[in-house]
Amino acid sequence: MAPRNVLHGGEVVALLLLWLVPQGSSAEDKPTGRAHAAQPQEHASHGSIGLSDVVIVIQSQRNAFHARRAGERKVEILQQAAELGQGVPVVLLLHELSTFERDWSILPLLPNLSATSGLSASWFFFIEEQTSVTLAKLLQVLNRYQVQEEWFLGKCLHDNEPSIIHHYAFSEDPGSFSYPDPAAGWALSSLLLRRLAERIRHMQPKSDFTIDLKHEIALYIWEDGNGPKLTAVPEFCTETRENCATTFTTYLPHCGSPVSRKEVFVAVKTCKKFHSERVPVVKATWEKDAGFIEYYSDVADASIPTVNVGVPNTERGHCGKTFAILKRFLSKAVPQTDWLLVVDDDTLISLPRLRRLLRCYDPKEAVSLGERYGFSLLLNGYSYTTGGAGMVLSRPAVSMLVSSGCRCYDDDAPDDMVLGRCLTSLGVPITHSPLFHQARPQDYSETLEQAVSFHKHWNIDPVTVYNLWLQDTQTRDEL
Repeated sequence: MAPRNVLHGGEVVALLLLWLVPQGSSAEDKPTGRAHAAQPQEHASHGSIGLSDVVIVIQSQRNAFHARRAGERKVEILQQAAELGQGVPVVLLLHELSTFERDWSILPLLPNLSATSGLSASWFFFIEEQTSVTLAKLLQVLNRYQVQEEWFLGKCLHDNEPSIIHHYAFSEDPGSFSYPDPAAGWALSSLLLRRLAERIRHMQPKSDFTIDLKHEIALYIWEDGNGPKLTAVPEFCTETRENCATTFTTYLPHCGSPVSRKEVFVAVKTCKKFHSERVPVVKATWEKDAGFIEYYSDVADASIPTVNVGVPNTERGHCGKTFAILKRFLSKAVPQTDWLLVVDDDTLISLPRLRRLLRCYDPKEAVSLGERYGFSLLLNGYSYTTGGAGMVLSRPAVSMLVSSGCRCYDDDAPDDMVLGRCLTSLGVPITHSPLFHQARPQDYSETLEQAVSFHKHWNIDPVTVYNLWLQDTQTRDEL
């Protein structure tokens, strides 16, 4: 297809202003587009495509820090397009497309993308807010593939062993199934996206839970062998090298000096039966980096020491204990800090890295930060930060939770899910960082060098895991 919308002179400024003006209507207000599904009008069927045939979706988040960075990435892409002069891509910020938190899981978003751009675009390209794109190279890559066919493109990841976060899928040969590295970007041809959108309207994913987005998207697209597998694109990169269409910086940005140790209060959930088994691991590894830390149990134990919050231990969830911690955090019984970190007694965490990450966030904003999971997102469910990976809450977020009257339906309810449901009802976004991990290092395929946390002592030496993945080699900040 011949390039369209080539810019000249002052049109560059006008273009940028146009893209920066907030849109008056969201994708939720658009028609479904079902009437067009039976008679798709293919574009770019002859010749090469231009940037105007590409929709770039920046997987942005509603939190102020992430929204600002995603907006800067959008401006950079549009400036690059103007200089290149091969058309203007549609650049969308995911968090602006609707008021629903569910859109981060991508699949609920596809029907709206199909309705608004499915017939006018040839490709949909998804990137992280930290992903840099070289548009000229991206066009070269996309022009290698026939847009009349279904394509799923990306940098391939695969499991080295059966993984609990993937429900042990392909356990006999974990490396046989590939899924995309979101940091490198991944693409869907319009033909595939339109078919997926129609399928989602009539057939929801089998699981109510969204755990590892990239793997679940690939599984849904593959459709038990009836859909396309991921095609490896060597130009979709996470490290800088020759001929890359994309590169990636880091999930641990430098936003200034780490927040003070005395601005983070650490709450460790434990119980009597783990006082001698798990708590010693905390004390041998990361406790030394905490400015303020308390252990909350079902019994008082002066040797640790623990605080008995008056909630009996439960085998399943720990909602009653967690809500008691929230109330204590706001009381005069503990130091007044900007941030609350709630972890399990088998959580392994790098507090120096966490404090560096927290510098990027405004403690006066209601912030819920961690590894984000989702429940029943296609049916307007909710997101939550996983408890084992560590749940970070700003003081305003804790105040909103406690004052709202939101409470556990039972002491053994899953605390992370109840908190997520409450925060969603209060309009507090669940902010995701892939540096937090609900499982062990071997359960993940991506780079883990800057990880903030891992969870579980099962079949590992937790002290060795901490020393290998989480121990800072630099001099600790003693602020």
